[in-house]
Amino acid sequence: MHKMKNQKVAISACLMGEKCKYDGGDNLNASLLQKLEGADLISFCPESESFGTPRPRMDLIFQEDKSIQVICSVTDKNLSSQIESYAYRFFENHKEIELFIGKDRSPSCGVHSAKLHQKDKTLIHNNATGLMAKEAIRRGIKAVDAEIYLKEKL
Repeated sequence: MHKMKNQKVAISACLMGEKCKYDGGDNLNASLLQKLEGADLISFCPESESFGTPRPRMDLIFQEDKSIQVICSVTDKNLSSQIESYAYRFFENHKEIELFIGKDRSPSCGVHSAKLHQKDKTLIHNNATGLMAKEAIRRGIKAVDAEIYLKEKL
C-alpha cells in the first residue's frame, strides 16, 4: 500500500461515511477506505453542499440542445449550475489532487456509471459521466468510479 502514501485523492464524502446522500444516509465503503490507506483523502459532495441533506433525487437529462443537465426529479428545476460551480471551486482550491474517486451512478460524481435519461425519464444508457466527475476529467485528473477502483490492482 506504500504506493498511496501522501497521494492526494478526491473522494465522494458518502463513501467515507458522511451522511450526505439525498435520503440522509451514507455509502460507507470500508474496503475502499482500506485500499486508500496512506492517501490524503479530500472529501466532496456537491449535492449536499448546494442543496442540503436530505433533498429530492436528481437525474442526468439529455437536453434538446444536446447538453446534459442535472434536473431535480420533483421540481424539474435545472440544478446543473450549482453543481458545476461547486466542482470548479473545489478543484481550484485543491490543485494538488491526483485521483478522483466518485460514487457510482451519481449524477454528480459517477465517472462512467451515471444513468442518462431523456426528458420523459426514458433511460438512454447507464454509463454517463456526472457533472463533478466531468470537471475532474476536463482538468486531466485520473477519475474512476469507486466500484471499479476497488477491482484495480495497485
